[in-house]
Amino acid sequence: MSSILDGRPALAYEVEQVAEVAGYLWQKGWAERNGGNITVNVTDCVDDEIREMPAIAPAVAMGAILPYLKGCYFFCKGTNKRMRDLARRPMENGSIIRITEDCAHYEIIADNPVKPTSELPSHLAMHNYLLGKGQDCKAALHTHPIELVAMSHTAKFLEKDVLTNLLWSMIPETKAFCPRGLGIVPYQLPGSQRLAAATLEQLDDYDVTLWEKHGVCAVAADIMEAFDQVDVLNKSAQIYINARAMGFEPDGMTQEQMQEMTEAFNLPK
Repeated sequence: MSSILDGRPALAYEVEQVAEVAGYLWQKGWAERNGGNITVNVTDCVDDEIREMPAIAPAVAMGAILPYLKGCYFFCKGTNKRMRDLARRPMENGSIIRITEDCAHYEIIADNPVKPTSELPSHLAMHNYLLGKGQDCKAALHTHPIELVAMSHTAKFLEKDVLTNLLWSMIPETKAFCPRGLGIVPYQLPGSQRLAAATLEQLDDYDVTLWEKHGVCAVAADIMEAFDQVDVLNKSAQIYINARAMGFEPDGMTQEQMQEMTEAFNLPK
């Protein structure tokens, strides 16, 4: 069976990156059953032949007009699809969609009519918001990192930047590779517009947002970078939890040491 990826190495590479990250999420235990979602803006990989491809399923309303997505194309994980299957067979467990000219609908164009994730409206709202601000964030990742979710179950870590500073202090790489820190969204119904709106509010200051008692959402220039940010944050959470399990409160890096990193590496915070 022919695929939209045939003869298009740039597009194939983007999908291969998604598959690789999906495998990591499953191996880490962050993607139980069909948990988690991935969307990647692949518009830069689209050619004239793709633009002429007919839809293979009826257009679907997105629930909002997203003007900055006009004519954009996305690879999306399918609804009710498992990350472990996306890792092995990405075009059977995901699809490529096109945003229609009215900026209010999407249509599936390849390879199979796999309906995108139920959280597609919130993902597309994030892409639209970031494009509108001129940010080069093509990938959005939602996953359930165990230690970070565990830490969201206590109120003291949900105050603004408390968890950011704690995680930064556990290991220098976390501050270096997630320099804008971790935003916090109080619990909202999964898939709800309230959750999407609360996440958008955090994107001005953070690239990764922790959804209380649920998971995280990360945006980045590509899907591997989005994964890396969550990975380093969760490593810090593991260090903290392991230290507590050993019977002590870890000292962490001092504020002076973290400020030294900010200046040495020209970090935003």
